[in-house]
Order: sequence, then C-alpha cells, then structure tokens
Amino acid sequence: MKPDHPQHLSQQAITVREATDGDRQAWQDYVRGHPQATFFHRWEWRALMAEQWRHRPVFLIAWRGSAVCGVLPLAHMKTALFGSQLVSLPFCVYGGPLTSDPQALAELDARAVDVATDCGAGHIEYRNLEPRHTDWLGTDLYVTFRRTISADEDANMKAIPRKQRAMVRKGIGNGLSAAIEDADSFFPIYADNVHRHGTPGMPLRWFRALQSAFGDDCDVLVVRDAGGQPVSAVMSFWEASVVLPYYAGDYERARGLAANDFKYWRLICRTAERGRQIYDFGRSKLGTGPYDFKRNWGFEPTPLAYEYRLISSPAVPQNNPNNPKYRLMIETWRKLPRPVVNWLGPHVVRGLG
Repeated sequence: MKPDHPQHLSQQAITVREATDGDRQAWQDYVRGHPQATFFHRWEWRALMAEQWRHRPVFLIAWRGSAVCGVLPLAHMKTALFGSQLVSLPFCVYGGPLTSDPQALAELDARAVDVATDCGAGHIEYRNLEPRHTDWLGTDLYVTFRRTISADEDANMKAIPRKQRAMVRKGIGNGLSAAIEDADSFFPIYADNVHRHGTPGMPLRWFRALQSAFGDDCDVLVVRDAGGQPVSAVMSFWEASVVLPYYAGDYERARGLAANDFKYWRLICRTAERGRQIYDFGRSKLGTGPYDFKRNWGFEPTPLAYEYRLISSPAVPQNNPNNPKYRLMIETWRKLPRPVVNWLGPHVVRGLG
C-alpha cells in the first residue's frame, strides 16, 4: 500500500478500533517514533495484563487513512474489593493516550468512554506525565523525579548532595558489590521488604514474566555484602534514553551497610555505561519516605498529571496506603506469616493496579 500524502491524510477521517495481534508492529513503530512515549506504552503490556492478572486489555489504536495517529493502552480491572475501573495502565506509573493531533485524542477519549460504559467501569484513569484535559478531574498525590546523567562518573558523583554522597561512599567502604542477576534472586529481598512495610506484594511469576517479555530492557541489579550475601536489589526498565528503577527491596540490615544508597549509585553508573541520558527515579507520593529519599539525591519533583473521567463513580478513588481506612489493614498485614502474605498478596494487589 502506498503511503498517504500528508495533505491528503489531514483531510481523512480518523477511525478508532481495538487493536488486534496484527497491529503489533504498527503500534510498536508508532510508540518508538513518538517523543512522549514511555516504556508503559509498549505492546508487551497487552499480554501481561491478560495472562498475569486476568484484566481485559483494551488497546485502542487510531488511524487516519493508512497511518497510525494515536494509541491508548487500557485495561479493564474488575475485583470484588476495588470495583470496576478502566485504567491506562494498571501496574504502570505512566501511560495515557499518545497522539499526533487533538482530534485523535478526542476520538480515543470518546471510544474509551464507550468501553467504560459498556463494561460497567466506574471511572477512567489516565496516568499521564503531562496534562491532556482541562475538564477531567485530577489528583496532586503523585510526583516523579527525573534528571540528566553525565557520561562521566566523577561528574555524577559530584552531582549528589554532600550528605547523600557520604552514604554512597560508606557503602563503597563496606565492601559491597553489585551484579546483574535475575528475578529469582530479586524476589526474596523484595518480598521481605514489602511485608515489613505492610504492603501486598507481587508474585514471583510477575517478575519472571516481565523479564521474559522485555528481555534486556528489564534487568535486576543485586547488591551483596562483603561476604557475598544479598542485601538489596532493584528491577529496572530501560528505554532508548531512560532508565527507570521500578521494583526494589532491601533486607533490614541493608540500612547499616548503606546498601540502598550503594544500589542506586551503581545503577547511575550502569545508566552511563549503557549510554542512557535520563535517570528516572520514578513515582512517589508526596510527604513519604521515598519522596524525601529521592530529594536527598538532588532530584526535584515534577507533578504527575493523573486524570479521571467519572462514569458512575461519585468521586475520584482513593485506593492508596495514604487513605486512613487502610491503616489497620497495613498493621495487620505486617503481622501475618510470610507464606500467608506471599500467597494472599497477589489476590489483593490484583485490584490495586
């Protein structure tokens, strides 16, 4: 098929439909070429939503003639505990519609509303990096932290504020080491960490599935003490120019060794080694320990533009640990035996997304 002429394209109507397996290459090509695309717009999330969490993926693709002009990865989540919602995208901190023009955005929005109405979703949630709508509801709960990384290791060390730099040097002085391992090495450290914090955790199968789906773009850095015992770990996602440390954990004794500080320093070094320019420290909630920790590294917060379109819900949902009604649940969770939380956690977290 001959490509449509740009002037002719602008006169053609936009059609939006649910993407099928045959659209994979067109979807991936569009995402790779879009300057606002994130790791969470990738096609691989479609199968992960269905196979790992039993959430129905609704990946909408907009066409103008033979050219893609927008994509919107969605998943319908329906659980007894948290109800029905249409999210772009569960278990992803960024997402939302990716478009080439305002008309494509309007058409994708309209189709998303139709899908939400048909499936009985109480609301639609877009997890945008930047605002897309003036008439949707929002929240000021989340921020992200991003900074440019130098190719020079000394420059990166000097960019860390003095007190935090001392913690990195403490970890180095404690004889810590870091190496790329796998999901099986990562999981015990992660599971211990989330249990101590009273948070339901992801299952081992999820981390294995991420590594299987994304290959070298999803790796695990494990920190070991001078005796070779694991103390800290992080699973990271890699884009063309960005690294995003996404899941992390530490054993309790990691604090005295400054293993957490050493871990993120080694990831900064690895970011430079792999030729990436942006270190994305990820999403945090305002006023939390992780928020303060990232600021201590010299990263400044940028508000995330999460947007909500209410369908039948009376208000924006508050399904997060800051909600006072979950405090008792968190304290109870901390006291449960580890085998119980490892079994029960995935059933709870499935509805949190």
